[in-house]
Parts: sequence; C-alpha cells; structure tokens
Amino acid sequence: MKLARSFGLAWIFGLIACQPHPSLSVTILVDDRALRVDSGERIPQRIFAEAGIPASPHDRALVNGSLFPLDGTLPAMDHIQLQLRPAVPLTIISPNGQENLRSSALDVGMAVYEAGVPLTSADKLDPPASTPITGPMTITITPARELTIFIGEKILQVRSAAGTVGEVLAEVGFPLVGLDFSSPPEQDPPPPDGQIRVVKLKEEVKTTWEQISFATEVIESPDIPFGQQQTLQVGINGPPMVRTRVHYEDGKEVDRIVEDKVVVRDPQTRRLASGSQVVLTSGSGAGTPSDYWLALEMYATVYSPCQSGTGGCSYGTASGAPAGKGIVAVDYSIYSYLAGMRVFIPGYGVATIGDTGGGPIIETALGVPRTRWIDLGFDEGQIVDMTGWVTVYFLAPAPAEIPYFLK
Repeated sequence: MKLARSFGLAWIFGLIACQPHPSLSVTILVDDRALRVDSGERIPQRIFAEAGIPASPHDRALVNGSLFPLDGTLPAMDHIQLQLRPAVPLTIISPNGQENLRSSALDVGMAVYEAGVPLTSADKLDPPASTPITGPMTITITPARELTIFIGEKILQVRSAAGTVGEVLAEVGFPLVGLDFSSPPEQDPPPPDGQIRVVKLKEEVKTTWEQISFATEVIESPDIPFGQQQTLQVGINGPPMVRTRVHYEDGKEVDRIVEDKVVVRDPQTRRLASGSQVVLTSGSGAGTPSDYWLALEMYATVYSPCQSGTGGCSYGTASGAPAGKGIVAVDYSIYSYLAGMRVFIPGYGVATIGDTGGGPIIETALGVPRTRWIDLGFDEGQIVDMTGWVTVYFLAPAPAEIPYFLK
C-alpha cells in the first residue's frame, strides 16, 4: 500500500515538472541591434542557443547590464534585456612570466583577479585596473619595491612600483617643489639600493640698508676770520639698499649672494667755507698774549744744547741764533714757511721759530703729524719738562700768505 502511494506521488511531481514554463520576454542586444524573442528557457546559454548566438565557456551574459553566469537561472521577471559578453584574448606579463588566457571580465582589475595573479595595492598595473576591456589586450604587472626616502631628518619606509623617483615622491605626498632636488634625480628610476634622498631648497631675499658717506668740500672765504669755518651745505649720507639672496638646504643656510646695490638717494656733499681773513685777537688773561693771529694745538718736546739727541753739545741753530731758551724748532719740511715767526706758549713764554728737527721719527715715535710738532729750547741745565700738547699762539704781524698746512 505504501509503495503504491509513493509511485502515485512521483507520477504527480513528474507530470508537474513536464509542464512548460511560462514564456519569458527577452530583448537580446547583438551587434548594435536589438532582437526581441519569447522563450520558455530560464538559462541564458540556452536562450542564446535558441536565438542562434553561440557562446563559449569563457563568455558571460549581461542581464539588464549586470554580469550573469551563462549557466545561471534567470530570476522571475516580466521582461529581461540579455547581452552576450564574449571572452577576448589577454596576455598578462608579470615577474613570474607570461600567461595567455581568454577573459570576459569588464576591466583590467577584474581580469587579473580572476586569473589568480597575486597583487597588492602598491603594485602597478599597465593599463590601470579601471581600464575597460574592449578587445585583445596585454596587461603588465610591476610589483612594488621596498624604498627608503630621506627628507631632512625624516625617514619614510614605503612600497612603490612607480617608474621614476619623481613618481615615487608624488605618490607618498612629497613631490619636488620649486628648487627642491633629489638624489637620484627625479627623472631617474628608483636606485637598486632603494634609497632616495630629498633636499628641500628654499631661497630668501633679505634687504638691508647701508650708508655711503658724504664727501666734504672746503672753499676759502676772505669774509670769514682765519681758523674759523662756516657750513654752507650740510652733508647727507646716501642710503643704498642691498639685496642678499640666501639659500637654505633642509633649513640650513648654505650660500648667500649679494646682489647689486640700489642707491635710493645719492649722498649730498658737505660744503664748508674756511676763513682766510686774518684777524688779530687780543688775549683776555695772563696766559694769553695781547695780539695773535692764530692759536694752534701742537705737541711739544724739549731740548737743550747738550740734550738734543745728537750725541754731543750743539749750540748752533738753523737761524744762526744760539740754542737755548727762546728758540723753538719745527720740522725741517715746514721751517721755511715759519722761520722767524714769533710765538707764545703758556708756561714757556715768547719764542722765535729758529731751528729745525723732527722728520719721520716724529710721526713714528710720537704718533703725531710732523706739522703739529714743536721742540722747546732751554738753556743747558735749566730744562723744564713740558712734553705734551700745548697751545701755540702765533703773534702779530701775520704773514702775507698763510702757509698751506695751517689752513
């Protein structure tokens, strides 16, 4: 009885299975044209076969624009758009060799993945992974390398498959900018040792101001007393602007170049009027003479007939007068201009310029101009040490022409 019941159920299910499926409306896209068919099949490969479109095992179906297995069962729908995506020849070249295959993948990334080629995110695909596959294609895989990048004191450990140093630096977010440079150069491939050095170069222009000292021009004026000066025009320094270009490597100064100076304003010459009018002056106290035409600071030394540095005693002088108190000497280079002039030195008294001496030794030993030196004569055994700066009053009458070194 149970056997009869089982046979009956099997006959019923078989009868149901043999019933035809409802007809499915399908639009098949073939060669830029649409073919509309009604089919009782639910498997794309059989529908293509009914329409006379052959399909290979590597092909795929596109159901309403999405990939679908050729032997898969279509979902229940009123209408389906069906398209055959035929497999195309692909060549994949990697460090492991070359592989030839057929693929119906949509893009390069899908094809490499389906081919089982190991790939990391840093590896490089050529063409890129998002490139659509529209026909036969060669795909090259360049595996990433371990690279060390030195940027100043910073060290980066990266993986990259970039073909040049510049591309590596761009990938890690440190492209060369401005005057920056790398070693190896950015257009070279990454070096075998994997070490790349980047030098960050910065240029800075600094502006400073200097001074161009003004010149002084002196003219004689008969309207101004001798020994006095008047300012006719003040002197003004000229401020030049100096531009200095400073170069830094990794924040440290390595070079500076001074560019041309730009004079913003030319210096203004100082003009002075120097008096040439001789005016006699009357002394106002016991330490000054009654009438003098010039008071001049001079460095004094002292000597006597036997203490004149000659190694013996000498009573003769350039003027013929005997050496001693009241005879003073000046440098031989200016004696002819001053010979016979009477002077007054406070603490010494009145004297006549009547002897010579000095020479280069004055400037070397004393460090004073020889035209500002005077040697005070004393009688033997009566020298008074008056060495040092004294005021020398030149007494009237004044000469017809003032010596050049006094102007």
